[in-house]
Amino acid sequence: MPEQDFTETTSKEATVPEINTQTGTITKLQPPAQPQDEWLKYGEQISSFLASLPEYVGNFFKQYKQPLVSVGLIVGAIVGVKVLLAVLDALNDIPLVAPTFELIGIGYSAWFVYRYLLKASTRKELTSEITTLKSQVVGKQVPEA
Repeated sequence: MPEQDFTETTSKEATVPEINTQTGTITKLQPPAQPQDEWLKYGEQISSFLASLPEYVGNFFKQYKQPLVSVGLIVGAIVGVKVLLAVLDALNDIPLVAPTFELIGIGYSAWFVYRYLLKASTRKELTSEITTLKSQVVGKQVPEA
């Protein structure tokens, strides 16, 4: 059997060109997908947009002020009603509070009927108060009777 010569080889790290010669390919670094100038251009566009954003928002609010206020009032009213219902539900869970509220409501209703609805003169007084309140809300002057 022929003798094989086993010599000790020192291992050195293979460098990139050596690896390339071993595999037979040439490796090149790829250029960046977008040059630095394009990134700067995008950055300038974004910063100019952010700089003019308060102006855009201000113009939008000026143009759509009435609808935005209306939507805000509607949302506020819905939130207010939900909070009021939650508070009333919490109060109704307390013993003796619900019957007390019912008694207060019945008492006020009885007083209102006695005060404004039994006599014709008090009904006239109630209608004049209602028309006065309506004119104050609407903003028109109603001639007083």
